[in-house]
Amino acid sequence: MISGPSGAGKTSVCNELLERIPNSQWSVSVTTRPPRGQEKDGEAYQFVSAEAFEAMRVAGKLLESAQYLGNWYGTPRDAVEAAVAAGRIIIMEIDVQGGAQIAEQVPDSIRVFILPPTMETLKARLDGRKTETAALQEKRLAEADGEIAFARNSGYYPYIITNDILKDSVDRVLEIIEQETSA
Repeated sequence: MISGPSGAGKTSVCNELLERIPNSQWSVSVTTRPPRGQEKDGEAYQFVSAEAFEAMRVAGKLLESAQYLGNWYGTPRDAVEAAVAAGRIIIMEIDVQGGAQIAEQVPDSIRVFILPPTMETLKARLDGRKTETAALQEKRLAEADGEIAFARNSGYYPYIITNDILKDSVDRVLEIIEQETSA
């Protein structure tokens, strides 16, 4: 499970892990937010209405769920459980609220928090996306401080990696997975 503030490079790390781990599978989250840029339903996210999301949550169909900047996000339980039962390594990109829920429900999960090298780098990465308004970028930056503090202080993230050079960050996550799965 990979967490970190928006712009830290979580998606890039996850994409590299999917390329480099033969038996891995992406966990497609559900969200109430609208698609950004070129996002397609069913790839990174399954886009649903607030009513459909709430129905899934109430029915226990989500392994975790959290609200972030006014939108809901969650991980479908059945898909993850089926993949794990088939022996697959699930790659999840989850915010810290969901990460805490996963840590409680699946304590043997591997949880890594990705930090940006600096807050200036984080701002530049968000600017570079060109998919959000300046106001939304500012909200993401404001959230980042709290997410970082939570990851460092909560005990839910035994591994914290600064993502300065993508290859080095991915190599470190692969080392962690190897260490955790061979123990």
